[in-house]
Amino acid sequence: MEHETSPQPEAISKGSAWEVLSVSTKLGLTSFGGPVAHLGFFREEYIKRRQWLDDRTYADLVALCQFLPAPASSQVGIGIGLIRAGFWGALAVWIGFTLPSVILMALFAFVLQGLDLTSAGWIHGLKIAALAIVAHALLGMGRSLAPDRQRASIAILAAIVILLWPSALNQIVVILAGGVIGLLLFKSKEVTKAEGLNISIRGRWAIMSLGLFFGLLLLLPLLRHLFPVQWLAMADTFYRVGSLVFGGGHVVLPLLEREVVALGWVSQEAFLAGYGAAQAIPGPLFTFAAYIGALVNGWSGALLATVAIFLPSFFLVIGALPFWDLLRRHPKIQGALNGINAAVVGILLAALYHPLWTNTVTSVADFALALISFGLIVFWKAPPWLVVILGGIGGSVIAVFTA
Repeated sequence: MEHETSPQPEAISKGSAWEVLSVSTKLGLTSFGGPVAHLGFFREEYIKRRQWLDDRTYADLVALCQFLPAPASSQVGIGIGLIRAGFWGALAVWIGFTLPSVILMALFAFVLQGLDLTSAGWIHGLKIAALAIVAHALLGMGRSLAPDRQRASIAILAAIVILLWPSALNQIVVILAGGVIGLLLFKSKEVTKAEGLNISIRGRWAIMSLGLFFGLLLLLPLLRHLFPVQWLAMADTFYRVGSLVFGGGHVVLPLLEREVVALGWVSQEAFLAGYGAAQAIPGPLFTFAAYIGALVNGWSGALLATVAIFLPSFFLVIGALPFWDLLRRHPKIQGALNGINAAVVGILLAALYHPLWTNTVTSVADFALALISFGLIVFWKAPPWLVVILGGIGGSVIAVFTA
């Protein structure tokens, strides 16, 4: 098998917001499988195919977003859009990647609550296709970011630790430990100079963005107390959940349950129906907020809940990325990033096994479909969207013969 490496551009190129919107919308329609699968889809489309970033920059961005609260995969997408086309590019990525699942989740709230889509064969096939895409992404990232025995060992140890002690906090500990090990191992080695991201957001805007993040976090509960109206209560609830959640969409769902079911906004049964639907659609799981918002107050509620839960992601990425760009070009920080990037590979490797593999491959037929999907994308160079479609067809066929 030929060795596949990501592009190493001399400078990160710029593009238009319309270009970013077009590409991200395609991903929003086809990216099944949850947050880890999304990172695989992003690498395939943004890095390998379109060469907007190299693997090293991409891994640095993933590492930063693992530190931040809110949905990591959506933040990575926002960061890529910010690098590619400035603020409007960040907005375009979010709209394209998020809007399809927002519409679907709102429609579920209006029409489809009684349907059990999570047990459909084609949904299961889509998850198997996502598994193959993640495996392919890991193969490429491993070659680029863990090419020697030291970094490969960091990745393996990181995966073992995450699998034995799974938690969002432990992911941060593993990344920090990878940074310390990388600093010790690579402090005397020459590292390749990291290219600047050429971000159009300046320091004062970054500071203002972080100020808005913390300001709204403190102000919204006060306003909710002073003015007890439903739209303020919704804005406060979804903004607070979006600000304080580590670990991605699977963590935000139970946290939201404690908020919205206790308030009587939705019933336990309606919440669980939406939870199942959220697993069956492409795009970020945080769009479950649109489902709750639609149940509470129709389309306007869906829009308010969606904006409120994702707004912290914008503030955090815009506020953190310019400073992160300066840090990552420091020689000692680059040594630490060698270890951090290897740890990120290990975290994704652990996620490939659990929850993706353990929740998806449950039979010989599932494994066969996973192998076919992997072979199509690795050896036949099939585009991810085609692998997703064929995965859905394959899942339907398996369901027919195993019924």
